Amino acid sequence: MRRLPALVATLVALWLRPALATDPYAFFDWDVSYVTAAPLGVKQQVIGVNGKFPGPVVNVTTNWNVVVNVLNDLDEPLLITWNGIQHRKNCWQDGVLGTNCPIPSGWNWTYEFQVKDQIGSFFYFPSTGLQRAAGGFGGIVVNNRDVIAVPFGRPDGDITILIGDWYSKNHTDLRKMLDKGKDLGIPDGVLINGKGPYRYNDSLVPAGIEYETFNVHPGRTYRIRVHNVGSSTSLNFRIQGHNLLLVETEGSYTTQQNYTNLDIHVGQSYSFLVTTDQNASSDYYVVASARQVSNESLWHHVTGVAVLRYSNSGGPASGPLPDPPQDQNDRSFSMNQARSVRWNLSAGAARPNPQGSFRYSAINVTQAYLLRSTAPVWIAGRRRATLNGLSYAPPETPLRLADAYGVHGVYTLDFPERPPPASGGAPPRVARAIINGTYRGFMELIFQNNDTRMQSYHMDGYAFFVVGMDYGEWDEDSRGTYNKGDGVARSTIQVYPGAWAAVLVSLDNVGVWNVRSQNLDSWYLGQEVYVRVVNPEDSGNKTEVAIPRNALYCGQLHKYQKEQTPHHKMGVSAAARCSSSAARWLVSAALLLAGSFVLAL
Repeated sequence: MRRLPALVATLVALWLRPALATDPYAFFDWDVSYVTAAPLGVKQQVIGVNGKFPGPVVNVTTNWNVVVNVLNDLDEPLLITWNGIQHRKNCWQDGVLGTNCPIPSGWNWTYEFQVKDQIGSFFYFPSTGLQRAAGGFGGIVVNNRDVIAVPFGRPDGDITILIGDWYSKNHTDLRKMLDKGKDLGIPDGVLINGKGPYRYNDSLVPAGIEYETFNVHPGRTYRIRVHNVGSSTSLNFRIQGHNLLLVETEGSYTTQQNYTNLDIHVGQSYSFLVTTDQNASSDYYVVASARQVSNESLWHHVTGVAVLRYSNSGGPASGPLPDPPQDQNDRSFSMNQARSVRWNLSAGAARPNPQGSFRYSAINVTQAYLLRSTAPVWIAGRRRATLNGLSYAPPETPLRLADAYGVHGVYTLDFPERPPPASGGAPPRVARAIINGTYRGFMELIFQNNDTRMQSYHMDGYAFFVVGMDYGEWDEDSRGTYNKGDGVARSTIQVYPGAWAAVLVSLDNVGVWNVRSQNLDSWYLGQEVYVRVVNPEDSGNKTEVAIPRNALYCGQLHKYQKEQTPHHKMGVSAAARCSSSAARWLVSAALLLAGSFVLAL
C-alpha cells in the first residue's frame, strides 16, 4: 500500500525537476522487511516487499520514468539493484556499493530512473550481504510502446516465473559460513515463485509444502518470463509436454526457435511463448532442476516443481518428471544450446530500426581485458575470490560519490588487462583497482573460468554482445571463432568450468559500472570489478545527470548526510496525525504537477 507522506516527498522531488510531459511516471512504495515463511517446510526469515515474498512485478513501458520509494525495515543496510536496467546517464540509481551508500535500517530512499530505450524481461534484488539468498527479489517487465511492432502476435497472458536454489538457513548464517572460510554446500531445494516443490515423489518431497500453480486456458498462447534469481546453481527449465518458443532474453529479441528445455544460469532472464495445445487429461509439471553440478545423485532433492493447470484439467499431475538432458554434465550439449541463442536481426526493439542495424563486427576494439577466475584462495587469513589475482573490497565511500566530491585514494585505475602468470607472478591480494574505460570506446571482455564450477558474470549499465565461448584457455587465435554477425545482446553471460566466454560492449554510458560474478558466494568474497566511464568533454550534465538531491552520504562524505528519524512500521495513530496535513499538501502538489506529468500510478 502506498504511504501518503512518501508519495508527497516524491511529488515534491518531481516538482523541482524539469517537466517531461511525454514520458509517463510510475510510482511504487515498497516496505522491505522480514516476513516468516516456510517454502521448504522449515520456518525462516525471508525478505518481503510490502509483506510479499517474492516482491511485486514492476510492469512499465519503454521510456517511462520509474519512482520507487524504498523503506528499509530490515535490521541492516539495504540497496536494491535492477538487474539489466541500463540507467542511461544515471549510475546514481544502480543500487550497488560502488555507486550508492546503502539505506540505513529504518530509513527510506527514493530511486528515480528511466527505462530509456529498453524493452524486455529483467528483475530486481537486494545487492548487499547475501540478502538475495533471503528474497527481496521480483520481476521487471518493460513493454514495447504501441507504435513499435513486436515480432510475434499479442500473447493471451504474461506470466513471470522466478526460479532459484534455496537454503533453509538465514542469509546471516550463510554469511557467517563464508566468513569462516566454509563453502555454502548443496542448497536445500529450488523454489518457483518463492514456493517449494509439488509433491511429485513422496520420498523426496515432504507433505504440506505449498507449491505454485499457473492457471491457463486451452488453446491460448502465453508469454512466460523466467528469471534465475538463485544463489549459485544453474537450472534446467522445462514444462511437461510443451514447447518453449524462445523470443527474448534480457532486453533483446532472439531468433525464434523451440526448445523442450533450456539451461538458465544464475542471474539470467529469458522469455518464451508457450501454447496450451495439450489434451489436459491432467495437470502438467513445471520443472527447474540443477545443472552442471558434481555428484548428481546428491542433488535429486534440489528440484523445483510447480503445476501448469488447464481450466479443463482432468486431474492432478502424477508420474515421473519430464526428463532433463540425458547427460547431466554433458559439456557440449549445454554450450551448444547457449550458442544457439542468437539476435533477431530483423526485429525492432525499443526503437523502430532493426536490432541488426548495429554492426558490432565493423567496430575496432579499443580496450581488451582477459578476466580470469579461479577457485577461492586464502589472502591474509581470509578466504577470498579473485579476478586476475585481485579480490575487490568495497570502500566506505562509493567510487562515483568519491569522484563527484574529489575524494582521492578511494580506488586505483590500474586493474590489470591480463591475469598474472600461473607461476612466478604476484600473489593474490585484496585491492580496490578498477578499469579505466574509454568513453565511446569498444571494449572486449573475456571471462576465463579456471574454477571447477559454473559461473555467471553480469555488467551493469550495458548490454554486451556475446560473440564466443569454448572450452580450454582463451588465446589470440580464439578471436577467429567469434560470431561476427548475430551474437545476442544481453547483460549476463554463463562461463562453463574450464572454459571462456567473450563479449563486446560499446562504452557509451557514462558512470561507474559494476562487473560481477552473479554467484552470490563468489561476489561476496570479492569477485567483481568496476568500469569507470568518463566523458572528459562534458561540463554541463549532457552525458550524465547531476548527483541526485536525495543522495545518501557515507564514508569520508558522511558529514554531508542529513539525519533521518528512523520510522520503522509507522503506527496507525502516527499515520492518522500526519495524514490530514499531508493530504492537503498532496492536493496542492498534484494540481501543480497535473499540467507537466502523465502519472502512471
